Amino acid sequence: MIQFLLNRELRTEHALDPNVTVLQYLREHVGKPGTKEGCASGDCGACTVVVGELDGERVRYRTLNSCLTFVSALHGKQLISVEDLKHQGQLHSVQQAMVDCHGSQCGFCTPGFVMSLFALQKNSNGFDKADTLEALAGNLCRCTGYRPIIDAAEQACCQKQPDQFDAAEAQTVAQLKAIAPRETAELNSGDKRCLLPLTVADLADLYAANPEARLLAGGTDLALEVTQFHRELPVMIYVGHIEAMKRVEVTAEHIEIGAATALSDCYAALAQDYPDFDELLHRFASLQIRNQGTLGGNIGNASPIGDAPPLLIALGAQIVLRKGNDTRSLAIEDYFLDYKVTARQEAEFIEKILVPRAQHNQAFRAYKVSKRLDDDISAVCAAFNLRIEDGVVQSARIAFGGMAAIPKRAAACEAALTGAAWYPGVIERACAALAEDFTPLSDFRASKEYRLLTAQNLLRKFFLELQAPEVETRVTAYV
Repeated sequence: MIQFLLNRELRTEHALDPNVTVLQYLREHVGKPGTKEGCASGDCGACTVVVGELDGERVRYRTLNSCLTFVSALHGKQLISVEDLKHQGQLHSVQQAMVDCHGSQCGFCTPGFVMSLFALQKNSNGFDKADTLEALAGNLCRCTGYRPIIDAAEQACCQKQPDQFDAAEAQTVAQLKAIAPRETAELNSGDKRCLLPLTVADLADLYAANPEARLLAGGTDLALEVTQFHRELPVMIYVGHIEAMKRVEVTAEHIEIGAATALSDCYAALAQDYPDFDELLHRFASLQIRNQGTLGGNIGNASPIGDAPPLLIALGAQIVLRKGNDTRSLAIEDYFLDYKVTARQEAEFIEKILVPRAQHNQAFRAYKVSKRLDDDISAVCAAFNLRIEDGVVQSARIAFGGMAAIPKRAAACEAALTGAAWYPGVIERACAALAEDFTPLSDFRASKEYRLLTAQNLLRKFFLELQAPEVETRVTAYV
């Protein structure tokens, strides 16, 4: 069974279909239809809810897309939907701000915006426009326009007052402690089940016993099989309760990131050594997705347009794979074999990612080119990692996403740069070499000609930024 709080109400589920999403649960099982389905793919934000988790003696609130979250992920947590905000007949201050600032017209998207504003208010001490835009980037509105909604965010954050959640926080903390997972749980509907281990060893044993199981972390990709392709997942293993796989540790040699670490929990450690990695993560989908999606999942799904793999390849990162009691380290570039084909063995899983610490004379830049600045998939993602001493390129690691069936290094381009003087003529030779490295495909995001020219221009951009760092724009490139 699983247990969680629906606002303050304890819910215990024994035999629920583990393919049920939080959105379906709210609308069809508990009669809370305020949360809307717009796209069922995590793009529009109409289904946004807030989940509360223990953070010491406090509750940490985060937005999630309920359409991509299976109910099993709620085990030991608190779920808050838009119906829970009104208290004793009074609108919550974020709801009142939307009314005062005329932030709603048709109203379909409004519950999602309200929940994003609620989490923003909870996690801020005043109004910051950049934080507001980030918080709302995953919520789409087709009729109101965003200015009045941003005005509502400013009012809600500047006129923040204690609410019923603040007043009940101590009791909520006590409730969450009481239902904190203490052993492997299972949600079983008879023909479908989801297992929820607490340790890496338990995960290894369960996966060995159920090699056909699908591993579930954030679920932002896996859930699409249910919501978009209408498939059923008979067996899942949820890894979100394994604390050892959610840690970020910085050593002298590596930044060690557990495979189940949410992307939004990776910011600080990566920003210290690689600001461009941090900036690119802030453009990874939406905040709702980053609060849920994991770095291990972004590697494991083997998408040729995943944003993190090109950067990790360029940095020479490794993954630690585990099967039973055995572990092995593998360079990330060797993990991807062909389109959606990896070097992972049956019942083997990614346990953690090892990112080398930045070194002296290392120049690292990352660029994402997409049709929208926020909440969009890359047409081309590029990462450049060069060590330059006395005007000569001593080493070069260059990787691209969106240019081949897998995220891939640009070997010919690297060879053209390595050992050469760092000047425009060499850059042009390296740009020409990119045509040897890649034969990209055309699709609805970009033509093959556009992709190749863009990749070459990003190398030129990288060169110009290193020549004039005071005017660099780094990861802000977009079309």
